[in-house]
This record gives sequence, C-alpha cells and structure tokens, in this order.
Amino acid sequence: MIGLNIVYPVAGATFLAFAVLGARGARWSNAAFHLLLAVSLLFGDLIGDVGNGVLVLALTAVAASGRMRARRTDDIVPVAPRNAWLFAPALVVPATALVGTLLFKHMPSIVDPRQGTLVALTLGVLIALAVCYAWLRPAPAAPFREGLRLIDDIGWAAVLPQMLASLGAVFAVSGVGEVVGGLVSHTIPHGSLIGAVIAYGLGMALFTMVMGNAFAAFPVMAAAIGLPLLVNGFGADPARVAAIGMLAGFCGTLMTPMAANFNLVPAALLDLKDRWGVIKAQIPTALPLLAFNILLLWLVIR
Repeated sequence: MIGLNIVYPVAGATFLAFAVLGARGARWSNAAFHLLLAVSLLFGDLIGDVGNGVLVLALTAVAASGRMRARRTDDIVPVAPRNAWLFAPALVVPATALVGTLLFKHMPSIVDPRQGTLVALTLGVLIALAVCYAWLRPAPAAPFREGLRLIDDIGWAAVLPQMLASLGAVFAVSGVGEVVGGLVSHTIPHGSLIGAVIAYGLGMALFTMVMGNAFAAFPVMAAAIGLPLLVNGFGADPARVAAIGMLAGFCGTLMTPMAANFNLVPAALLDLKDRWGVIKAQIPTALPLLAFNILLLWLVIR
C-alpha cells in the first residue's frame, strides 16, 4: 500500500541532495543540518525512537551554533522570465494534490486513505519537476540548487512546525490537556455552551501563540475541552469541533513570533525594518477572524 513509504524517501532524497550541494559549496553547518534531516527521513524507522531523539538534539545543536547562514546574494544567478506560462508547473502541484486527494479516497487498497493528501502532494511535486525538466531543460542539479537557496534562506525555522507538533504530542501524552481541562471546568459556568466554546476557541488561539503551531495546540485543547465538554457534553460533531478549532488556532499563528517560519522569516527575507511588521499587519485580520470562528462553532453546536 502506498503511503508515507513514498513521501519520506522523496523528502529524504531532496534533503540529501541539499546536503551534498551544501558540502560542495563549503557550507558545512547547513550541509550537516540537511544531512541529519535526510537521515531521519530515510532511516527513521530503522534507528528507532532513541536514534531519532539523538538526531533532534543534533539538529538543535547545529541550529543553536549560529553557523548556519543564508545564501549570499552574489550566489544567486538572475534569470530573465520567458513568459507567464512559467507559472504553469507550479500550478501542477496543487492541482495534483486536489485531484489525488479526491481520487485516492476510492482506492483504499492501493493508497492509504489516511495519507492520501500527502501522497498526492508528493506526486504533484514529482510531476511538476518532470514537466520542468522536459520543458525548460535545466541542468540536472538546477532545481535542487534553487531549492537549497530557498531552504538556506529559511534556515532552521524550516523544521519548526514538525518540532512544535511533536511538542504538542508530548504535552498530550503527559496529561497537560487534563490539567487544563480541570482548570477550565472550574472557570466556566456548569452547562454553559457559550462558555465552553469561548474557552475552546480562545484556548486554541492562545496555546498556538505559545507553541507557534495549531497542530501542537490541538491535542492539548481537544483533550481539555473539545472532547469532554463539546463532543461528549453537548453532542457536537467531532469533525466540526476539530476543523473550526484548528481555524481558531491559525488565528493565533498570525499573532505570534513563535511561528517564526510564517512571521519572522518573511520579514527577514524581505528586509523589513520592523521585524514584527508581519505580525502587526496580521493582527487586525486575526482578531475578527477568531471572533467569527468562535461564533461559527457556537452556531453549529447549539
């Protein structure tokens, strides 16, 4: 069955190519960081939990060393655009992801239904890459050089979502959700739907602001409020609670520096004078959107 067994090797091979190109350019810290990611993606199942834990510590050490550096501007070779059709290969990726996600639902014996979207996204990237090679005929390593330039500009923040999502899983296993749920149950009036909805929506946004990722906040808030109060207590649809809760969490993403890959890296790449400029620009959108999501969740439950 096709699933993560195709996603991880493709991602691992990409980071391995980044590591090789980084080493050839004497960018040793960057190359080491990418090599560690490649080892985790390619051999994570073989080295086990302890081995992956050691890799995470090694990744942290490399990132904290401060020796990872962005690509110099004189390393970038300007390319004159030919025509607007150059954007067509980029559109192949979301189109394939959408079609594949819908199609793979009807192919459970071939594609793992739980990983259909990731498989479709991976196929989209491979198809788009093949289209670029056939149409533009670049040097074999050219796409990987450009990918390396982008990933070097992003730096260690590229793995921040995965790290924070793992942190959320650790919090859930350690019982943080139950502790938060106990505190919330003593705060909101007993039997108050609106109180539970507000606590859930605000909790998702606030925990996301602390953790930097809604995927990290969700296990905590689902265990604390989503399942015990909204689903079991008020009979809410779990899918709606999860979906709208994630949207509320994404509002928190817009307002926190912990989401460095979304809010701080763009400011650095664009050379903004105010490093908090992206967050400041997003707050007027995030707050009304958070209020709307809380209202929407209340309406679909009541």
